[in-house]
Amino acid sequence: MNAIVALCHFCELHGPRTLFCTEVLHSPLPQGASSGDMAGQSEQAEEEEGGIQMSSRIRSHSPAEGASADSSSPGPKKSDMCEASGCRSLAGGHPGYVSHDKETSIKYVSHQHPNHPQLFSIVRQACVRSLSCEVCPGREGPIFFGDEQHGFVFSHTFFIKDSLARGFQRWYSIITIMMDRIYLINSWPFLLGKIRGIIDELQGKALKVFEAEQYGCPQRAQRMNTAFTPFLHQRNGNAARSLTSLTNDENLWACLHTSFAWLLKACGSRLTEKLLEGAPTEDTLVQMEKLADLKEESEGWDGSEEEEKPSSQPDAVEGQELSKCSPETSLMPDCNSWNVAHRRLSVFRSLRHMRQVLGASAFRMLAWHVLMGNQVIWKARDMDLVQSAFDVLRTMLPIGCVRIIPYSDHYEEAYRCNFLGLSPHVQIPSHILSSEFAVLVEVRTAARSSLYPTLFDEEQSLNKYEFVVTSGSPVAADRVGPTILNKIEAALTNQNLSVDVVDQCLVCLKEEWMNKVKVLFKFTKVDSRPKEDTQKLLSILGAAEEDNVKLLKFWMTGLSKTYKSHLMSTVRSPTSSESRN
Repeated sequence: MNAIVALCHFCELHGPRTLFCTEVLHSPLPQGASSGDMAGQSEQAEEEEGGIQMSSRIRSHSPAEGASADSSSPGPKKSDMCEASGCRSLAGGHPGYVSHDKETSIKYVSHQHPNHPQLFSIVRQACVRSLSCEVCPGREGPIFFGDEQHGFVFSHTFFIKDSLARGFQRWYSIITIMMDRIYLINSWPFLLGKIRGIIDELQGKALKVFEAEQYGCPQRAQRMNTAFTPFLHQRNGNAARSLTSLTNDENLWACLHTSFAWLLKACGSRLTEKLLEGAPTEDTLVQMEKLADLKEESEGWDGSEEEEKPSSQPDAVEGQELSKCSPETSLMPDCNSWNVAHRRLSVFRSLRHMRQVLGASAFRMLAWHVLMGNQVIWKARDMDLVQSAFDVLRTMLPIGCVRIIPYSDHYEEAYRCNFLGLSPHVQIPSHILSSEFAVLVEVRTAARSSLYPTLFDEEQSLNKYEFVVTSGSPVAADRVGPTILNKIEAALTNQNLSVDVVDQCLVCLKEEWMNKVKVLFKFTKVDSRPKEDTQKLLSILGAAEEDNVKLLKFWMTGLSKTYKSHLMSTVRSPTSSESRN
């Protein structure tokens, strides 16, 4: 994350001051840092293990180097610093801390002030505002402020106990500065929780020191005895103590560097940007609507009802499918693992695989019924096989047109589902078997003499089954069929196209025909055009054939509610305004 995290302090003599800051470097290290020292730190960091490595042994500059660094640094002058290190975190000449992220080749560098003059100005201004005017009620808590020129700031002010300070406490703030306002606002909950944890740890350490000092030498009583003496004259050099003294932690700055570096890395990793080109597809809108419906149902669902609900039939049938091993198979290394592996192979992997297994004519009949919205019924003992068949076939339809009951012990009407899985013993009504709006796929066990035919051959794993596809309205071989079906078959038969490429072809074909569905919906449902105009429109769309018209009408039921309501509101409003005129 391209941001800076800083710890700020309000000094009673010099006002707001930056104590410690951590920044992200994607390229060379900042100015003013000795290249030799930083190179040594980086080499040592790379030798250690872990995601973010911190140099534990940091060499100090020589006096000459320290003086040159201080003269070129944009930080405040020594005259503006408290003698007792109240405004200072790192000693003069201290090179700072460096952590190297091996995964991203990013360095996290901590100093008292940023070495770049422009960054120093931005941090300085944010520090002053966080400890003066941009505070929440009570002067302790989080707040957001900033602008496009000087960056946006998440600031959390807090108090640290100090027995020698005015009011027995000192004022600090931890600020996070970045230029991306939306990203920083979206990171508010994460930053609030993690920074609050750092503050609690600092306050806890300082409270222990404060209580120990008060127990040994109570300052409140001592100040009451000297009430007539001005308080400023009673302060000595120890009044403006450093944060390491207040917390009694000599490794405080190294720990803060680790915390700030982790905060920058974790906050940058939790949110990712995704480029969306154009409007969302209908499948995306339908998925969002279904997720919203599921969320509402889960919020209103009572957990006690779920406990009383009996186990469903598919679970019982799936348990019966796991057959026990016979004595003849005891020579196998692991019979249960063989069953699981065999069941995993006995599934359909893609539309091309299904076409090879069923045959070209049977697959065309099945695909025609799927595209037309007729009910597709599979009868089989293997639920995994049925589920894989539905997962493959549903890729030809928009998500809004898919209604699946994967496995049932009784027949379900077509208005409830267009994909239905049944166990072999279920009786299907005779009018369904003879209906032209349904297709039945019966999975039978093929007669074979070999006990273990083609055990782990993926291409021959379904040879143990025989697939019988029947319907009351068989598709004639010379029937043209819908245009999209012919294009799908052309893609499946083209061996130069991989399975992934065929999947992308399906996505493009569905999007093409969903655009035609949108035009037809607006033309017929919203504008209420006559049939003659509708026929002309279908001719223009290249969908005047009977099967294409049926397909468009069925796919129209898969349009999202969001699109329908938006179209109704945007199209009817101009009409109403024209009628008023």
